[in-house]
Amino acid sequence: MPNKVIFEDLNNIDYKEAWDYQEGLFQKVIDIKRKNDDLPTSEQQNWFNYLLFCEHPNVYTLGMNGDQQNLLLDYIQLQAKNASFYKTNRGGDITYHGPGQIVGYPIINLKNFGLGIKTYIEKLEESIILTIAAYGIKGENLKGATGVWLDTDIPGRTRKICAIGVRASHYVTMHGFAFNVNTDLKYFDYINPCGFTDKGVTSLSKELGEAINIIEVKKKLKSNIINVFGMELS
Repeated sequence: MPNKVIFEDLNNIDYKEAWDYQEGLFQKVIDIKRKNDDLPTSEQQNWFNYLLFCEHPNVYTLGMNGDQQNLLLDYIQLQAKNASFYKTNRGGDITYHGPGQIVGYPIINLKNFGLGIKTYIEKLEESIILTIAAYGIKGENLKGATGVWLDTDIPGRTRKICAIGVRASHYVTMHGFAFNVNTDLKYFDYINPCGFTDKGVTSLSKELGEAINIIEVKKKLKSNIINVFGMELS
């Protein structure tokens, strides 16, 4: 079936290693799509999409149209903070990945799910909103920005709990979201997150005042993504 998805939890993995792995799967999905476009339905290869979860060591990543001035550290300071930096081919500006954060990389053929890129991003946001609702937190969309936010109607209190930055080519996606669960938020002090200078960043643990079982959060999030997108696990 075209909505079949292979799920993998890569656990703790270097950012570049995960990026290279994504690129391989991304190209594989595109190649199958191109071949199937020229074949009758009876001769088409089976579709497979992918959903990857992982955590990264401390790393800052910059989107294609991002401004490197939003990184407030130089190379020596990055080393001192035990962090690395990559310019990427995703959308969005600068963000941070690190331990205690669930990073999700869906590599899916949008046509299999009847989605355009805008609706795809909205469904990622919906999946996160449903997940934090299970912990009594109200997540929201913010006009003019992607991701999931809290207190969007309170000036000076608006803060982001999940960043989203994706790439799509031939209707196939890669990159994805970064959901702060037990994240060390001090690392966001060294950037203008997603290019914003007037909004904060938060995490599930900060909002609840205690460390959260990230394995349980992953289970809830995985289930919500599967349901929201109508995926079928392979």
